[in-house]
Amino acid sequence: RTHPTDTTNTSLLGASSIPALATHTHTHTHPSLAYTSVMSQPPPPPSGPPPSRPNPPSRPPPPRSQPPPPRSSRPPPPNAAPPPPKPSSQPPPPPGPPRRVPHAFDESQLPSLRHGLTTAQERDKRRRTCRFIEEAGRVLKLPRVAVATAMVLFHRFYAKHSFTEHDRFEAAAAALLLAAKTEESPKKLTHVIQECHRLKNRGLQKQKEVMAGAAATAAAAAGRNSPVPIGYLDTKGEEFAKLKDRILLLERVILHTIGFELSIDHPYKFLVEQVKKMLVARQVEYITPPPPPSSSTSTAAGPSSSPPSNMAKMTNELVQYAMNFANDSMHTSLCLQFNAKTIALACVYMSVKFTKVRPTEGKMWSDILGIEME
Repeated sequence: RTHPTDTTNTSLLGASSIPALATHTHTHTHPSLAYTSVMSQPPPPPSGPPPSRPNPPSRPPPPRSQPPPPRSSRPPPPNAAPPPPKPSSQPPPPPGPPRRVPHAFDESQLPSLRHGLTTAQERDKRRRTCRFIEEAGRVLKLPRVAVATAMVLFHRFYAKHSFTEHDRFEAAAAALLLAAKTEESPKKLTHVIQECHRLKNRGLQKQKEVMAGAAATAAAAAGRNSPVPIGYLDTKGEEFAKLKDRILLLERVILHTIGFELSIDHPYKFLVEQVKKMLVARQVEYITPPPPPSSSTSTAAGPSSSPPSNMAKMTNELVQYAMNFANDSMHTSLCLQFNAKTIALACVYMSVKFTKVRPTEGKMWSDILGIEME
């Protein structure tokens, strides 16, 4: 290697002195290191100070531009839908009263008719089964709303299924079981099955009682009671287990058929509200003039106003008639064709016809009830 003084002399020499430096290095180093030491050194800088370069003026960094959104490589379809129109500034018109429920019902397209039943037979099965549901609800001590819910579930179920595919009494029991849970009045499954089975077979119950009379008498004489009451099933028997499985299966089928829509409106609350509204506004009166009020019942409103006793009587009559018509409507498929409020207004209109009342001040029933006469 070279001496430190040689390195200093190298920085002071020009480019023409490099061969001499190599010769001088070769004379002071080992022959095997001479070439390596010369080649490992960087070339000397040029003589004189380096030229100074003016610093460029400082510029603010350009703002970062957001990358453009990626473009789809697929071409647009030839029949692309036009963009939706812009909403207008004008408010939409108020919606009218709904007249149809979302469960579309076409009596000519019922599955039971496609399986050989006539329209009269299909209606008869609905009516008879609804009476069975009413009787079972009375025995099970269910509220009226729960019984009405069971009927609506039954009608919706057989709007999509045929009477020839599922036993209507088992479907009615499943509808009662589901409606009792929906209306917060649940009943035990065993109790529902036993009462529905007894009501279904009560036509044969008298024959069984006559045939089992001798056996019951002999069992009582022997000091032992009958294990199962007449008309009921043995809860530990195979028949009860199979019936239980079928009813539980039908309960799930009903849920899937109605789309798990368990919030059902009934006409009862709407008709009570309508009757109260008419009486509070003094929109109806008896066709036959009421008897003159006594001095104890007269009020400051004058002789033209109805006495409180007549108002209470009119309220009870209108509500009772309307309730009866609403109950009868549940035996038909009207709950599949119209909403609950429309049925309630129709029941009120029929009740005022039977109660013999008329609108005051010569008004029309269509104006008071807010309906269209067709």
